[in-house]
Amino acid sequence: MKFIRFAALILAATAVPAHADTLVDNVQGMSIDREGKVTRFTGIWIDDDGRVKQLLDRKDKRPRAKYGVDAQGAVVIPGLVDSHLHMMELGFGALTLDLTQTRSLAEAQAAIREYAAAHPDRKWIIGRGWNQETWGLGRFPTAADLDAAVSDRPVLLARVDGHAQWANSAALAAAGISAQTADPAGGRIERLAGSRAPAGVLVDNAMQLAERAMPAPRPDDHDVALAKAQQILLSRGITAAADMGTTIEAWQSYRRAGDDGWLRVRIMAYAAGVPAMELIAGPRPTPWLYADKLRMAGVKLYLDGALGSRGAWLKAPYADDPRNTGLPLLTGAQLRNLMSRAALDQFQVAVHAIGDAGNAEALNAIEELSETYKGDRRWRIEHVQVVDPADIARFGRNGVIASMQPVHQASDRLMAEARLGPARLAGTYAWRSIDAAGAPLAFGSDAPVEAPDPFAGMAAAISRTGPDGQPFGGWMPGETVRREAALASYTAQGAFAGFGETRFGELKPGLRADFVIIDRDPMLATPQDLRAAKVLQTWVGGERVYVAGDQAGERQEGR
Repeated sequence: MKFIRFAALILAATAVPAHADTLVDNVQGMSIDREGKVTRFTGIWIDDDGRVKQLLDRKDKRPRAKYGVDAQGAVVIPGLVDSHLHMMELGFGALTLDLTQTRSLAEAQAAIREYAAAHPDRKWIIGRGWNQETWGLGRFPTAADLDAAVSDRPVLLARVDGHAQWANSAALAAAGISAQTADPAGGRIERLAGSRAPAGVLVDNAMQLAERAMPAPRPDDHDVALAKAQQILLSRGITAAADMGTTIEAWQSYRRAGDDGWLRVRIMAYAAGVPAMELIAGPRPTPWLYADKLRMAGVKLYLDGALGSRGAWLKAPYADDPRNTGLPLLTGAQLRNLMSRAALDQFQVAVHAIGDAGNAEALNAIEELSETYKGDRRWRIEHVQVVDPADIARFGRNGVIASMQPVHQASDRLMAEARLGPARLAGTYAWRSIDAAGAPLAFGSDAPVEAPDPFAGMAAAISRTGPDGQPFGGWMPGETVRREAALASYTAQGAFAGFGETRFGELKPGLRADFVIIDRDPMLATPQDLRAAKVLQTWVGGERVYVAGDQAGERQEGR
């Protein structure tokens, strides 16, 4: 696989040297703590180690700093934390075929055909982003649909949620998937009606059958993807992210970036399963590396699939598929054994659970294991999209962190209504109820499933509406959160969720000087205006690493 090689995102226009005694003045600054208390300031004094030395009020005497920056009255907020994304998938997704903007099967086929024609040297065509719900298809696409676009080589395309793969006939043949191939545990091969012949879509664990046949990216491909992902995140004001599902290949790329001095985004890595956790970190979580830029503190476990592919594990059958309750990917014993193995060596556990049965089982396991594993564990449940109202109070126990993605509600509400039916919508994307139960909320995007746009996430969180402003008054508006809670969930709470609160997440003396200069006040902007917020500059550790409209630091090399 060949990509355009992007150099590390180091902006040549950055006038302020790294870790220099710097005063950023004339700002409308705000920081926010985990409880939602806002601190206002007009200047930030940064020490030689890239930490906040002092927040200055208008009346305070200005220090004699080596370097001065006049922000000309712009708004400054803490660097934003995306508490759930997939770093490498974001980078690779931006460098391969992207179908997220297609609105019909025919449009997707045209895009696939055009991409294949533009890349005749690629032995496999890979990409992501298809969504049969957006297409109004009423079914999964098939291998025949994909063959109509490209049939001369394998094509493998991940669904927008990453829980299903769409394969053409060549890809199925290359993977040896036939009518005789059994469904793997925790996975499903979609079959043609009336037969066992594979239809072309592989759900959850069945995806691995095809992915094993696909050529693996090389180390330099991973480096290119990381550079691209950092470029995207910094342009959105994201200075720290929880990478959910870190592989050894991704970790080695992060280490190369740190060793070579171009790691910019702070990465809280959660290993892709217990074997990867042991391989990467060994007997205990790693220390913070590269001036608090990288740490592996936990492990990501998958308990169920996603709503879009009907893999989320439900207590009752899907309203639009009465014979299906989803796909539990682990047995109860397997889940507890894996969680126990991680907790034994002080690793943080993050469990992917979307359906109400999945969330109930994750809560059951946490409650049981908390009797053995005491202390500050910060158990996490990722997504928490569909919860039985009877289980919501349980999130307040044992310090369970609800790691949720507000943009999913805006994107998925019509699908959720179809999957669950109107009688079972209570407890879906229930941010306010879970917050009221005492569970810390940590917000993210699940990028590349959704765009890593914290401002769109905040807008959804405070309004329960989509980019079009619909539905009027918000979808189940009783589950909105206050602006302060939304901003805290993208800053201080996000840092806390990854054990980073003593290093970043707020702007206060002693913490890393991670902040974003934006063009509007998130405490005052309407939801529509908040979605239009522009990031003007992004600073990490007292170093300016992104300036809007400045591409001087992006160097491209042909390979």
